[in-house]
Amino acid sequence: MTEFSWQYQAETPIHVRTFMRQNGISRTLLKQIKFQGGKIMVNGENRRVNTMMHNTDVLTVVLPPEIGSDRIVASQTALDILYEDDHFLVVNKPAKVASVPSHLYPDDALVNRVKGYLVRTHAPSQVTHIVTRLDRETSGVVLFAKHHFAHTVLDTQLKQHTIQKTYVCVVQGQLPNNHGVINAPIGREPGSFIKRAVRPDGRQALTEYWQIKRMPQAALLRVQLHTGRTHQIRVHLTSLGHPLLGDFLYGQQTNPWIHRQALHCARVSFYNPFAQKQVTCYAPLPQDFASLITHEAAL
Repeated sequence: MTEFSWQYQAETPIHVRTFMRQNGISRTLLKQIKFQGGKIMVNGENRRVNTMMHNTDVLTVVLPPEIGSDRIVASQTALDILYEDDHFLVVNKPAKVASVPSHLYPDDALVNRVKGYLVRTHAPSQVTHIVTRLDRETSGVVLFAKHHFAHTVLDTQLKQHTIQKTYVCVVQGQLPNNHGVINAPIGREPGSFIKRAVRPDGRQALTEYWQIKRMPQAALLRVQLHTGRTHQIRVHLTSLGHPLLGDFLYGQQTNPWIHRQALHCARVSFYNPFAQKQVTCYAPLPQDFASLITHEAAL
């Protein structure tokens, strides 16, 4: 059973429903609490959402039980955990591992591994709430919530662009400027279900980059996403004439040192309202990425 309590501190009375919304409970979650076995209490007594709260009243919300999906197979593959508490789980995803299961990767995607971990540790909820995702070939930080309320909190932060995601990548050639912002809309490339392209009728996309190391035939960049479009970094840098090394979909050639796109989510920072602190997680560079930089620098 997962429950949360807040004390109302104001002279003007307020509806329970409004106070719940002020504390991050979405309409969807409120419906689940009301109709799927949760509880709403004021000063320890069950109350309706139209009840008026007064100064010093204490609201307690008990989340309904979450039923895991039998369609998500629990994998026994170990996780590389970067941060964990009762509400959030942050893991380092290896390259070549899908974020979510599909018909191609049904049993050992990252979601399957997290499901296995939740089962093994007897977590109160064994529902896998994945909040951020990475392409199969991209390594690095992926954020999970451990219950619906935590997921709601992070979804709100995503919409408000307050979750910071920082990537590192290696691109072909050297960019003329050491810092830049790419503001170009992204949409599907005609004739392809997978590939994306910069196009005037696409969705707004904003990418900021810093060139942190120039190499003879390549450059190491730090990149921050200000929007979250599919393949955004890959598409934006390709549009500048600097595709990622090893990128079979957008690049012109493979690379002998890395057999995937040279893209790694190195840092994710979010606000944890339950602990009232900012949480920042770092994922170290994988071996193939580090080797690529070493060899490119030595050319």
